[in-house]
Amino acid sequence: MIILSDMLQFALPMALAVISIVCYMLFGGKHKSNESKEKDSHYRENVARNGVGGENGATDVIIVGAGVAGSALAYTLGKDGRRVQVLERDLSEPDRIVGELLQPGGYLKLVELGLEDCVEGIDAQRVIGYALFKEGQNTRVSYPLEGHHADVAGRSFHNGRFIQRMREKAASLPTVCLEQGTVLSLIEKDGIVKGVKYKSIAGEELEAFAPLTIVCDGCFSNLRRSLCNPKVEVPSCFVGLVLENCNLPYPNHGHVILADPSPILFYPISSTEIRCLVDVPGQKVPSVASGDMAKYLRTVVAPQLPKQLQMSFLAAIEKGNIRTMPNKSMPASPFPRPGALLMGDAFNMRHPLTGGGMTVALSDIAVLERLLKPLRNLHDASALCEYLEAFYTLRKPVASTINTLAGALYEVFCASPDQAMKEMRQACFDYLSLGGVFSSGPVALLSGLNPRPLSLVLHFFAVAVYGVSRLLYPFPSPKRFWLGARLIVGASNIIFPIIKAEGVRQMFFPSTVPAYYRAPPIHSVETGSKNSASSVDN
Repeated sequence: MIILSDMLQFALPMALAVISIVCYMLFGGKHKSNESKEKDSHYRENVARNGVGGENGATDVIIVGAGVAGSALAYTLGKDGRRVQVLERDLSEPDRIVGELLQPGGYLKLVELGLEDCVEGIDAQRVIGYALFKEGQNTRVSYPLEGHHADVAGRSFHNGRFIQRMREKAASLPTVCLEQGTVLSLIEKDGIVKGVKYKSIAGEELEAFAPLTIVCDGCFSNLRRSLCNPKVEVPSCFVGLVLENCNLPYPNHGHVILADPSPILFYPISSTEIRCLVDVPGQKVPSVASGDMAKYLRTVVAPQLPKQLQMSFLAAIEKGNIRTMPNKSMPASPFPRPGALLMGDAFNMRHPLTGGGMTVALSDIAVLERLLKPLRNLHDASALCEYLEAFYTLRKPVASTINTLAGALYEVFCASPDQAMKEMRQACFDYLSLGGVFSSGPVALLSGLNPRPLSLVLHFFAVAVYGVSRLLYPFPSPKRFWLGARLIVGASNIIFPIIKAEGVRQMFFPSTVPAYYRAPPIHSVETGSKNSASSVDN
């Protein structure tokens, strides 16, 4: 009996302990989860209702703009636990004629950020390469996708559908509040950006505060002058049409017609629609309202198209939905401001000929996420600003490669009265037609799969040397030598100014830039969790 009594005395506390643990697991964890959800819900309701939280409020990051860059950034920071307030002027589905082609390198960044499902359910089309047409000749080049998963390829789609999917994905996070409102200005105090002033959809002027404000309000940004030295150029305009129920000569390929005076693009944006973009050099285009544009398209552009596309092209003109948009180019030239950062087309633009804009933006977001991930406290604006200077160097391999190639290819692909440039254009077409490394190398650069600036320069001058060799074979002459020399000089005049604008040191020698080695502020890492938690509780 004594032994049995001792066993009962030992067993009873053990049973109670087990019951307590089970009860905690069943109800305590649930209570904690509900408490966390209530905090997130309270945060979203507070931001949606007031748009403010005071300078020490709950918001960690304000994002201005919910386009591709802003929406992707909101989701990326939100899933890392940041409290994010996104302000977008118009939350209805955008209707644009650019931002419709995502290169394979950009798709890989979507996967890295966990956003690859945003190209699903929008009738997006796989793109596996390009077809080039020039004066009756044509060649096809494929993306070098060997070694990648079968899903990896380019994607083309309606820009608005893609953006709406990104917005839905971001807004699905409890830590992200997506609000319609027009940002009027940045709020500054003692040289530090504290937040923004904005007008709500109801017309009420409000203020929002956060330790970090990221401006992603696109190519027409009205805030970029506060954060960079913008040098915007408009080399040309795109005239956009949609061809319906038309088959491209090469399915699942982007098509580039080397026309006179400048290139024409075709690519699918749904299973029944083909986007056509006619490049018109300069800032002025024929008037759409007067009918001059339709006449230009019928008489100048249509005869230069492959016969397979001419009838659908003429039908699209008759339908009348002709749209225009300026093509802007702007190198990234920021001046760091404590409390603020520029992203997307507000920060850096290139000619959209190669469809590299979204790839650069998504790559920039991946770089920024890695930099911010160890930081839980963003309130030391000066230390954060100094640390984030590394962003401008770490982004360069991808951004400078795509930017330089876009600008150089546009210059080469445009028709020119200069015989040397005519030879360069033909040399580029023939070089890509050689196949093997001569096509896969440049296309890997264009697609964002091989972001190496040095490889870009080597291929570019390989094209120039190839052009000279064509001139000198089989019988060199003084005239041909002179033409070859002019070709090399012309190629140099195209690429070197672009490289200079991108920054030679950051582009080719990033490891020599001190900011390349910036480490996270120690106190931001150590005290961040506590500060972040107290910020949410407030």
